[in-house]
Amino acid sequence: MVERIDATVEYVESERVGRFTELKSSAKAFIDALIPGYERDLYNIIGRGVVEDKDLIPPISDNRDFNLGLIKAEPGKGASPHIHATIEVFFALTGKWSIYWVNQDGTEHEVILCQYDTVSVPIGLSRGFRNAGDETAMMLAIVGGTDPGRVEWPQETVDMALEHGIGLDDKGDLVVLETAAK
Repeated sequence: MVERIDATVEYVESERVGRFTELKSSAKAFIDALIPGYERDLYNIIGRGVVEDKDLIPPISDNRDFNLGLIKAEPGKGASPHIHATIEVFFALTGKWSIYWVNQDGTEHEVILCQYDTVSVPIGLSRGFRNAGDETAMMLAIVGGTDPGRVEWPQETVDMALEHGIGLDDKGDLVVLETAAK
């Protein structure tokens, strides 16, 4: 049996509502997002998820069992292949999205999501996504777990990020390296 609680409007407004017009986005939520071809904006709504931008603070911090965010990308842009330690769900809000994955033998596969289509990507599958349409598109992303861990990047992506002056600190947060500042 669940213990019943009460809440004031003030509490719900301040702690449990994420208004789109007040959301802050990040174009550097992940190390690959600053690599040409992988640019996108991420909006955290519930929980920090697996984001590497420590300054992207969600309006709803109580992320018990899941994290929720929005992804906005221009045509052809998206995320490079990566792995999560939790299930990740994508729900196409607008446009057309390619959700692709790379098997261990190097073969690449994809499914195309149209508006309101959903895919649940299993733990350990090396996945990426890109806007497969002709216009800016938005997609909802749900990452499982209260503590979903960090993204596992292939060495190729880490090396490309380093070439663009981007790395991760010892906590797994994105840092712009001194070489990029020059």
